[in-house]
Amino acid sequence: MGFILGVALIAGWASAMARRAHKRSAKAADVNVLGSLSREDLKKICGENLPQWISFPEYDQVKWLNRQLSKLWPFVEEAATMVIRDSVEPILDVYRPVGISSLKFSKLSLGTVPPKIEGIRVQSFQKGQITMDIDFKWGGDPNIVLAVETLVASLPIQFKNLQVFTIIRVVFQLSDEIPCISAVVIALLAEPKPRIDYILKAVGGSLTAMPGLSDMIDDTVASLITDMLQWPHRIVVPLGVDVDISDLELKPHGKVTVTVVRGESLKNKEFIGKSDPYVVLFIRPMFKERTRVIDDNLNPEWNETFELIAEDKETQHIILEVFDEDSLKQDKRLGIVKLPLSDLEVETVQEINLQLLSSLDTTKVKDKKDRGVLTVRVSPCMPSPRPVLRFGASENSMELCIRRCCTTSTPRRRRCGRWSWRRGRWRSG
Repeated sequence: MGFILGVALIAGWASAMARRAHKRSAKAADVNVLGSLSREDLKKICGENLPQWISFPEYDQVKWLNRQLSKLWPFVEEAATMVIRDSVEPILDVYRPVGISSLKFSKLSLGTVPPKIEGIRVQSFQKGQITMDIDFKWGGDPNIVLAVETLVASLPIQFKNLQVFTIIRVVFQLSDEIPCISAVVIALLAEPKPRIDYILKAVGGSLTAMPGLSDMIDDTVASLITDMLQWPHRIVVPLGVDVDISDLELKPHGKVTVTVVRGESLKNKEFIGKSDPYVVLFIRPMFKERTRVIDDNLNPEWNETFELIAEDKETQHIILEVFDEDSLKQDKRLGIVKLPLSDLEVETVQEINLQLLSSLDTTKVKDKKDRGVLTVRVSPCMPSPRPVLRFGASENSMELCIRRCCTTSTPRRRRCGRWSWRRGRWRSG
């Protein structure tokens, strides 16, 4: 009797385990099917009853990478500090605003707190390339002191409470030779807009001793990031000898002819007399143009024409700044305005009245007073990219020039104004 009871218990337990395993397999199959559905498929199935807790994360978490980064950070920090000092200081000199004679790092350390990678998204937009978007956040403890020298004084400026929030795009150009990567492209995505927060503090002095210095540094940092790192601008790093990176670099797409016509009701910055205005205009701060100065006039007429090189119509802007020339102190900015290239009609002359602002960052605009109007005449020329080889150029000095006339199809020797696209970058002459 006991033997029969034992056999029955074992058989019952085995049957229960089999039913449990079958239910688990069926449930796993259902979960696998649900996991393969897209957001649109689930909406079709569930309608308006889609639970709020269902999410589709675009970025994969990489906690393991953050753990390794925290261990490697002391070595990464030392190497990154050297690279930043060697590469950024020359760029700061190029982007140095009017009135500042020198911008250099007197102290530079990235601190002991490593950045955090919130997630990584891997995509493939083009054959032979892998695109990796990195959700990057950093609230570190760096020690960054910028030595600022003006015409009248010198003041060390410290960056405090530095925080960085951005998406870093890394593009790997694949190769059939070891290490299977021939070049790396690095840039910051324009959307969401890179956010860099910091507080400026004068070491041994006060920022009020140099009015406008804080805004100048803010504008310099923003211009440097937008012009050098924000997509479509990028840094291309070849990983080998004789690597062709021409297809990875940002190339000129066309030109924009801008005529600065006049200004009306400009703000007066002088205690005696009127401002002496002039206009600085550019698409990239590296290639600035400037009108002549018109003395003692708040309604100046310049009627000066310039040609600006455009590389990406969808993301780039024309920046126009109006300054008051001062022979004794740094020039004061009367106003600034941004004109998106995407708002312009190709090969059409448009006369536009632009309302001047105190800053392009509307969150920092404290002065709501009218700063006047700047009238410009704009004619963009954006042909399909068709570079022309300069006749008579040797292989080592070959130049690529954008045609000055978009409709001309006859090949001939041409120049791109004062600048020409040569061997992956713009060069003068």
